Amino acid sequence: MKLLRYGPVGQEKPGLLDSSNTLRDLSGVLSDIEGAQLGDAALARLRAIDPSTLPAVPGQPRIGPCVARVGKFICIGLNYADHAAESGAAIPTEPVIFNKWTSAICGPNDAVEIPRGSTKTDWEVELGVVIGKAAKYITEAQALEHVAGYCVINDVSEREWQLERGGTWDKGKGFDTFGPIGPWLVTRDEVPDPQNLSMWLDVDGKRFQNGNTKTMIFTVAQIVAYVSQCMSLQPGDIISTGTPPGVGLGIKPNPVYLKAGQTMRLGIEGLGEQQQTTVNA
Repeated sequence: MKLLRYGPVGQEKPGLLDSSNTLRDLSGVLSDIEGAQLGDAALARLRAIDPSTLPAVPGQPRIGPCVARVGKFICIGLNYADHAAESGAAIPTEPVIFNKWTSAICGPNDAVEIPRGSTKTDWEVELGVVIGKAAKYITEAQALEHVAGYCVINDVSEREWQLERGGTWDKGKGFDTFGPIGPWLVTRDEVPDPQNLSMWLDVDGKRFQNGNTKTMIFTVAQIVAYVSQCMSLQPGDIISTGTPPGVGLGIKPNPVYLKAGQTMRLGIEGLGEQQQTTVNA
């Protein structure tokens, strides 16, 4: 299934995209796409519904973040060897964990704000993993059973705040609008191999990132299991699993960063596309 949320900011309704790409309203069936609705039993009940019996949503409504009330927005850094190289960083021997604040979350096509005074705002297409079943001290073999599904994430990053201002990376990762998620949550049954998904990102029509999840250093299963050793994971938590090469920071000889008025388009095979315009905060 492709689950999504649509409508004005703060007033989103749950929906699904049927096989003909018609948006169907799920608000008569459940209140929202959130943690309690992401377990295997709840998803099985949704899967049993004939989409043609659900009201079709007219027009082209705004698409919101595909998960509501996210508890934790966890990110994995330097998870592609070639991205670590372009960043001038050593290949990690264990997953590098940082956070994006949940206030960074926005819809997949909402405007992205360039922070006040920023000259180093950057892009990162990433595979997002949505937790469907609580996980604590689980094994790699168990990990994917705890995944509800997957989505596209743009891990927008302000490199000065991330790398030059001292402390942890979190400051440069958590500005408002720095976490577009969606358009859909694609349930794991439709993604049999999360380690073979092509991914890409364009800025103003120029391709900067063109990668595949098969080149991850740590797989989705390894990441979920590892994270569960140092924190419990709850349904609705999101893990962003790292980006392939081609970020602005890594462009030689001079990095290239975003400015207001530009357009990012990005997507992952089978998970849909995002498009954001940049604006000044």
